[in-house]
Amino acid sequence: MRKIKFGTDGWRGIIADDFTFDNLRIVSQAVADYVNGQGAGHKGIVVGYDNRFLSDRFADTVADVMIQNGIKVYLAGSPLPTPVTAFAVKVHEAAGAVMLTASHNPPEYNGFKFIPDYAGPALPHITGAIEENIARLQGGAMQGRWTDQEQAVELADVFNTRDAVGKATRQGEPSVAERIIIDPRPEYFEHLEQLVDMEAIRRANLEVMVDAMHGSGVGYLDVMLKKVTSAVKQCRCYRDPLFGGGMPEPTGKTLQDVCKWIQEDEGRLGLALDGDADRFGIIDSSGVYVTPNQFLPLLYHHLITVKGIVGPVTRTVATTHMLDRIAQQHGQQVYETAVGFKYIGQNLLEKGCVLGGEESGGLSIKGHIPEKDGILAGLLAAELVAVHGKRLLAIAEDVAKEYGGQLYSERLDVHTTSGRKQMVLEKLQQFNPAELTGIPVTQRITLDGVKLVLDSGEWVLVRPSGTEPLFRIYVESHRPERIKELSREVAVQIGLDE
Repeated sequence: MRKIKFGTDGWRGIIADDFTFDNLRIVSQAVADYVNGQGAGHKGIVVGYDNRFLSDRFADTVADVMIQNGIKVYLAGSPLPTPVTAFAVKVHEAAGAVMLTASHNPPEYNGFKFIPDYAGPALPHITGAIEENIARLQGGAMQGRWTDQEQAVELADVFNTRDAVGKATRQGEPSVAERIIIDPRPEYFEHLEQLVDMEAIRRANLEVMVDAMHGSGVGYLDVMLKKVTSAVKQCRCYRDPLFGGGMPEPTGKTLQDVCKWIQEDEGRLGLALDGDADRFGIIDSSGVYVTPNQFLPLLYHHLITVKGIVGPVTRTVATTHMLDRIAQQHGQQVYETAVGFKYIGQNLLEKGCVLGGEESGGLSIKGHIPEKDGILAGLLAAELVAVHGKRLLAIAEDVAKEYGGQLYSERLDVHTTSGRKQMVLEKLQQFNPAELTGIPVTQRITLDGVKLVLDSGEWVLVRPSGTEPLFRIYVESHRPERIKELSREVAVQIGLDE
């Protein structure tokens, strides 16, 4: 039996290969054992799912396992974004949630994510405990717990309901736990309206295109904007489990239809969501993609100077230091974390941070759940344009002038071989130069990979992929031409140039 790896963002696999109903029952049982082991089973578990192939059936299976373990289930009645599933944990005061999603991965994948009771990504000690349960169950502890799935299908025919599949597939006494179908949208919408200046968006009557990329964000960002503006266009706002043949990841390359609409019809803003709506993509009124590294400083500046929400900021090691400049000018602290929103969420909860963000397109703010939320990000982008009366990249120029000049960020992915990867890892461990391109190195950070901060304020980060023979080189500089120079210098020194 193939080992199930329950990692940083849960468990992901290829449908019908390793992401099977049998494996799903094992992972679900591992979570049920964890929840009951914490004495929290009586609070219940929220179960959400996205638009992927079989996600609703997978959600039913998870629900069945929880119920047979005496855990009440709050089951989504329709596909939910990950942040909405997380928010439902708070609404129902549940012990946590299971979200069936593979986020922005290709369509042949599905995944399982556990969200604890604080409504954010599970921290390593929690995922570690679940992995231990999985190993125990794969080692034989699961044997005999379940009857044949065909009996579950027969029960489904008898009850004639979607949620009857697997109703009593676990052997033993029937459970008294119940299954409650939920729709958390009303409470979620009401909550976002308290965080976002919807009236400003109404006054501006922005022309906006929303691209849901066929994901479970359909019916959220578009619906909220339609409440306050009559000029909302929709792109890929319907379910397609194949995601149009691509990946549901909002980047400059994947949002060309939105760029074209803005350029041809003079739209003000393009807003996109990934497959489970926890990541955002933004297109400026010029038809240019706005990177998360460009948007996060605008939002932090806006929170402090317009909304009066002053406090520290948290970012990953790979995220722009423009946030640091803003924090320093306002007397606030910066909390740097390893890559992974779980660490950002922890700082939002424990450090009083008003904004947490990462260069890969995740953010959340004070007063919201400690989970990345692309829907909230899109609404805040609309608020910025409405309040400032300028396109986002023009606001970015103003912010750069106020905080010491423009910064340029880029990520370079360098593929290698498995054998060469090990050699580069060994070199990277010892990589501690006194200077790069003639500029003294003032700081070496090993929080996640190796990051070198130069006396000029520029920085370079090298991170190995955990699963592929691949290294990622992140660079930030005050001059765009320096990015290639610095990345080349680092690649040569650690042996990635061949």
